[in-house]
Amino acid sequence: MASSGSRKVIYAALAGNLAIAVTKFAAAAYTGSSAMLSEAIHSAVDTGNQGLLLLGLRRAARPPDPDHPFGHGMELYFWAFVVALLIFSLGGAFSIYEGIHKISAPEPMRNAWVNYAVLGLAIVFEGFSFRVALREFRSMHLGEPLWGAIRASKDPSVFAVLLEDSAALFGLFIAIIGVALSQWLEMPALDGVASVIIGVLLVGTAVFLARETLSLLTGESASRRSLADVRAVLAADPRVAAVDEMLSMQLGPREVLLAITIDFRDDLNGEEVERAAAELTLAVEGSHPEITRLFMRPRRLKPGPAVASLPDALG
Repeated sequence: MASSGSRKVIYAALAGNLAIAVTKFAAAAYTGSSAMLSEAIHSAVDTGNQGLLLLGLRRAARPPDPDHPFGHGMELYFWAFVVALLIFSLGGAFSIYEGIHKISAPEPMRNAWVNYAVLGLAIVFEGFSFRVALREFRSMHLGEPLWGAIRASKDPSVFAVLLEDSAALFGLFIAIIGVALSQWLEMPALDGVASVIIGVLLVGTAVFLARETLSLLTGESASRRSLADVRAVLAADPRVAAVDEMLSMQLGPREVLLAITIDFRDDLNGEEVERAAAELTLAVEGSHPEITRLFMRPRRLKPGPAVASLPDALG
């Protein structure tokens, strides 16, 4: 299930990008700026992306059914991957195309002051959206370095917005520089160069986001920290001789499937093993609520001489 913080981040970004996109399109049509048009397309794509993330959150929240016994949490990862493809194609590729077109056929910019005003307002709105996303992301990853936390995050509904807003802010500053240089140096082609740079920035953001969401979509494991904590809980129990194997898969931002092969002490009888398994399951799920599916299997007995000779006797 998505947290209210995730939805708050997306709604803030959606409102800001929608207002910015409309303003940028109007400014691009009025001034003829290629960089402004690229920024307008970027904001329009981001607006659609937030809508897709909200769709992904809603569909991922559906309960399990016979065809999907572990729920639908991974559907959010699919829609986040679609967002990455849209940033690449509609944002990055189109901006590069528009910039190359402007470089090959430069035209003087009209009423450049409009671009400065719109870009300045856009920085304010994008900065607000970025602040909301960053604050929510930090609250989810207290004490972790930002870049490492993004790489380790299992919730694309937050880190996708954070990456989009970061790229948007960088793109806005690039657009301002492009417009200023184009005007001051009387070289309209520099406006196109800024558009190309914005496109490259968006392509890079899309590739990174696609890589992270594809890993989640194809069965990424739970975080190493969570697995280490679970192993410590199990190993601390005096009834456990060894934890042989731990296999995990992220089913959603806050849903983990965990399968454990565990070696209980040889002097425990069957009833004691069952009690230990039940108590350890409760202990693990209590300390890690994100583990929603836990399967624990005792280690198989090694065949002794009597077991090994049984097939021969039957033969």
